[in-house]
Amino acid sequence: MLMVNRSDIGRIRQVNEDSALTGSINDQLAFAIVADGMGGHQAGDVASQVAVEAFERILQQHNEISNWTAEDAKRLMRIAIRQANEEIYRLAKQLTQYHNMGTTIVAALFIHSLVVIGHVGDSRAYRVNEERIELLTEDHSLVNALVQSGQLTAEEAEHHPRKNVLTRAIGTDDDVEVDVRVMEWKNEDLLLLCSDGLSNRVSEEQLHQTIASSLPLQQRADQLIELALEAGGEDNITLVLCDMKDSPDRREES
Repeated sequence: MLMVNRSDIGRIRQVNEDSALTGSINDQLAFAIVADGMGGHQAGDVASQVAVEAFERILQQHNEISNWTAEDAKRLMRIAIRQANEEIYRLAKQLTQYHNMGTTIVAALFIHSLVVIGHVGDSRAYRVNEERIELLTEDHSLVNALVQSGQLTAEEAEHHPRKNVLTRAIGTDDDVEVDVRVMEWKNEDLLLLCSDGLSNRVSEEQLHQTIASSLPLQQRADQLIELALEAGGEDNITLVLCDMKDSPDRREES
């Protein structure tokens, strides 16, 4: 598997509050994670960094598992994200400068021909192949809740003034509900994890066209960043692209 991660501060923000990480556990379980922090006085970047570090640490603590199953991965996904929530919540309670900080999180665990997706907030996961692009997560946001209840149309939601208000995030409460799903994966599938700095500015059609192209994976990731910047770059932009096909060098690119 080849994984590429990219992060850009954008054109407006003074601090990059996003974090991303890819890696593997015992060469059996690969993982990718994107977190989009929130909070004043640079607390957002602290929250997102704590989240990815806590997530990786929990995975490393389970490196003795030799025969991973989907149930193992689902359980571990929930444990890792809840641990991130606990650490951020505790830090925010202890230190005044971090009061009310939090982060979104979207993560993937890869085992055999399966991928386990876990998320909280409005960072997204997409499955992409030549035929189509498929959104795998549902935003935990006020606007999405209004769309689901029929109070807003999808078109109205795109320009709603409260589009960035989350209904669920990591670190804002002492416990959090984590959405987890398991899917079969095919070699032709690619996975995109991203913060809303990308998904809010680049259309699904543009995402599909870029990711399904024949360019090297690193160039596709760079193009996605450029598209978001060209569309205004008002927010931090972070993504991880995962190519499920066996790669001769099986490497990870940062």
